[in-house]
Amino acid sequence: MTAALLPAVEIVSGPNPTHAVIWMHGLGADGHDFEPVVDELDLDLLPPTRFVFPHAPERAVTINGGYVMRAWYDILTADFSGRREDAAGVIESAAQIEALIERENARGIPDSRIVLAGFSQGGAIALHAGLRHPRRLAGILALSTYLPLADTLAAEASPANRDVPIFMAHGNADPVIPQDFSRRSADLLSAAGYPLAWHSYRMEHSLCMEELRDIEPWLAGVLVA
Repeated sequence: MTAALLPAVEIVSGPNPTHAVIWMHGLGADGHDFEPVVDELDLDLLPPTRFVFPHAPERAVTINGGYVMRAWYDILTADFSGRREDAAGVIESAAQIEALIERENARGIPDSRIVLAGFSQGGAIALHAGLRHPRRLAGILALSTYLPLADTLAAEASPANRDVPIFMAHGNADPVIPQDFSRRSADLLSAAGYPLAWHSYRMEHSLCMEELRDIEPWLAGVLVA
């Protein structure tokens, strides 16, 4: 059964979009968080593209004292040496992203013209859903994040996306998700044969202009007609 569609902010870079970027926000934010990114990109480099910024469901987050906020999954501990994310939440959110992909299909945009993108928790969902998606995507953009449920990837990875381009980026002074932890995820994916581009920036848990300038040509390269 298809998951219910999440509410989302939508921005189109031109009439009759032929491509789509589904971009997930981080913990406690919402779909408006990365809306300004569209204005910062050189849209002349891209085909007519629909940017979809969904709002995560509201749920209690354990590491924040059970406070209810928008979150793609519960975070159980601040300890990066153990399982931080709840598997059920990750799987549920991935199904909701699948529903958004299906809506783009229904609007005339095939999977091969769709990028899954995300920051922090949203980037984790982009990696989880994208690597398991049954049809070839255009690419996966994973910012300031890591690979969740890594121990199940080998068994669940979709053959269709074994060569999907992946852009991973992280701040070298990130106090929320240590860059070394993210780099281990990148190394795991590279060792598994995924074509992954890794970028490190002088920043904390955020996005910087240098990063956006690197994202532009990558997006232009994967969002091809």
